[in-house]
Amino acid sequence: MKKVEIEWGGKTLTLETGRVARQADGAVLATYGETVVLCAVTAAKSVKEGQDFFPLTVHYQEKFSAAGRIPGGFFKRERGATEKETLTSRLIDRPVRPLFPEGFYNEINVIAQVLSYDGETESDILAMIAASAALTISGVPFMGPIAAARIGYQDGEYQLNPSMDQVKEGQLDLVVAGTHDAVMMVESEAKELSEEIMLGAVMFAHRECQKVIAAIIKLAEKAAKDPWDMAEQADLTAAKKKLKDLIGKDIAAAYKLTDKSQRSSALNEARAKAKAAFADATPQDQMAAQKLMKKLEAEIVRTAILKDGQRIDGRTTTQIRPIDAMVGFLPRTHGSALFTRGETQSICTTTLGTKDSEQMIDGLTGLSYERFMLHYNFPPYSVGEVGRFGAPGRREVGHGKLAWRALKGVLPSHEDFPYTIRVLSDITESNGSSSMATVCGGSLSMMDAGVPLKRPVSGIAMGLILEGKDFAVISDILGDEDHLGDMDFKVAGTSEGITTMQMDIKIAGITEEIMKVALAQAREGRAHILGEMAKALDHTREELSAHAPRIETMQIPKDKIRDIIGTGGKIIREIVATTGAKVDIDDEGTVKISSSDLTQIEAARKWIAGIVEEPEVGKIYEGKVVNIVDFGAFVNFMGGKDGLVHVSEMKNERVEKPTDVVSEGQEVKVKVLEIDPRGKVRLSMRVVDQETGEELEDTRPPREDRGPRGEGRGGDRGDRGGRDRGPRRDGEGRGGDRGGRGGGDRDRGPRREGGDRDRGPRGEGGDRAPRSEGGDRPRREDRPERNNDDGPAPDFAPAFLTRNDD
Repeated sequence: MKKVEIEWGGKTLTLETGRVARQADGAVLATYGETVVLCAVTAAKSVKEGQDFFPLTVHYQEKFSAAGRIPGGFFKRERGATEKETLTSRLIDRPVRPLFPEGFYNEINVIAQVLSYDGETESDILAMIAASAALTISGVPFMGPIAAARIGYQDGEYQLNPSMDQVKEGQLDLVVAGTHDAVMMVESEAKELSEEIMLGAVMFAHRECQKVIAAIIKLAEKAAKDPWDMAEQADLTAAKKKLKDLIGKDIAAAYKLTDKSQRSSALNEARAKAKAAFADATPQDQMAAQKLMKKLEAEIVRTAILKDGQRIDGRTTTQIRPIDAMVGFLPRTHGSALFTRGETQSICTTTLGTKDSEQMIDGLTGLSYERFMLHYNFPPYSVGEVGRFGAPGRREVGHGKLAWRALKGVLPSHEDFPYTIRVLSDITESNGSSSMATVCGGSLSMMDAGVPLKRPVSGIAMGLILEGKDFAVISDILGDEDHLGDMDFKVAGTSEGITTMQMDIKIAGITEEIMKVALAQAREGRAHILGEMAKALDHTREELSAHAPRIETMQIPKDKIRDIIGTGGKIIREIVATTGAKVDIDDEGTVKISSSDLTQIEAARKWIAGIVEEPEVGKIYEGKVVNIVDFGAFVNFMGGKDGLVHVSEMKNERVEKPTDVVSEGQEVKVKVLEIDPRGKVRLSMRVVDQETGEELEDTRPPREDRGPRGEGRGGDRGDRGGRDRGPRRDGEGRGGDRGGRGGGDRDRGPRREGGDRDRGPRGEGGDRAPRSEGGDRPRREDRPERNNDDGPAPDFAPAFLTRNDD
């Protein structure tokens, strides 16, 4: 076993080989912190017959066991690649592919697996380093090594390999890969940073990568296998001259046609002419002739740009293709835009949803939810071809994520705009830079949908032609300029700064000078595109689409959450079923009510407010009669609050039966008279105008003062007396004022005239035995014996068996 260790970014980076996966051509176990990634490289020893391209395949896989988790779903095992795994596979592939020699067509598999994850160190950077080290020691003709680093930016300082929390809090998440001498790949997400800060981050990352490259070289010196013997390339000078003489002028003429379809037809005719000329050659020579044809096309295009500044479609190196943008393109969508730049066109739509529509992501960090989604589709008809149409491939996933990064930084906060947002981009025409068309169209469609973006976002793709020390940076590249050039450099941002930057290099890297020129030229191009977009829509619409759901947010105390949900979700289901609105509650007490009908939202809001609010004495409420008893009616007046309207509070005149005035389900207006310490609410209808809801003057004379309790309590004790207090009925309680306690009391024995129960001898006037001075009753031994059926309580009876009139 061979091992190399370095201190890097405050942690120890360990690269070892010789212990695991020893049958692979190259295998490296990389450890950083407590995150461990195994990368194994295998290469076919021969080329398949007829192979004319380099079949490099990169697979990155996250094992749930690495984080101590079991996968979800029915099968409970890792299956198809997730979006993150697909993106990380592309992240490894992009800087590695250009470093294999031309003409090397052996199939290579690079498989990186996350075996341990500490929740702090992102595994994608470690996987790129492990892949580079495994390729370097495998013996395959890899012109590396490369290294990668993640850079954050906060408080004016660059951070090397920041933690996930630091990335969220910071302004930048940038990944850079490069060789010792040059940068190969850039992928980033930023919060409107300047070109100077972005370039500084790239250069900072490249310097840090050089330390890791030195460690990989040290490991290779200890454990590298013998390099493969490469077959000498055949001398094709004569064949190239023959092709140039035969079709050179045809190719040059074809590339002067500005229409893509006409240019493609002319090039196909030239290729057919070349194929006929080599019809009698061997299959190997025919395949070589096809490669030479592409080289000849590249030479003609690149020379015209470098020497004459003349591009395929006649533009200068800084000129942008004509732009046409319109919004409100589709009538029933929440927001839509048609963005056309030259022969590249995208239909972008924005859909607004509720919390239920958030995307659930199951990964090493556990379950998480994403409220902003952007999906990119590239059907074959967009380039006039016949091909596969179905599930998105790796390219579509990658392009969609790039546009997602460009737009995410300008979205409003979840508190300000509590919607789930999905942007869909369908590419209907493509001739270069379709991902940047998605950025422009997506920005317009969200503004059309009423999403309050901080600022509009535009994007542009830059290209590079590099021959020796001469170079030309070109703006808004075509598809052919992308294929025949040396760089695809995409930059998106607002008028204030960059929100994303992606660069892929097809040569051995580019210098800081080239990047500086490209960024400055891209800034001018973005500003021009923003001006063209503003002609279609220069501000966010103030009103949402009539077809979009409305969401109203309210905050409730945490201790009231269970009251709204109810036992087993009974209350919240009733609210949803009755009002038609959708209700979501989080653990912090934030309630989101959504519906396309504002009346439904208002009904649900009032219901919830009634549950969490406390009734105020003297305030008038609207309510519904939910139960009628002999002594009054129970009214639900605040969602989950019930109160008692005693029969004496229904009208100023005498009411014989509550049913003479109200019926179950009737809407009434009530005033809160009293709330007792137990929370029981006493209501009145008679002091409220049932038509207007206005409070009426109480014309009922006040009750006669009956004097202290010790004097003359016989006879009528308010409204308690005079009724038969039979057994309590099911569902009836003691609620309401003390004058309406009937209907819920137990049978307390026979009453004497005046309504009092027979409780033994009383004093004069029907009262109980007189109290001693100060209102206290006589001592127990001085009291007369009770008139109970069972006779007086025995002297030895415990206290709880004797009746306590207090």
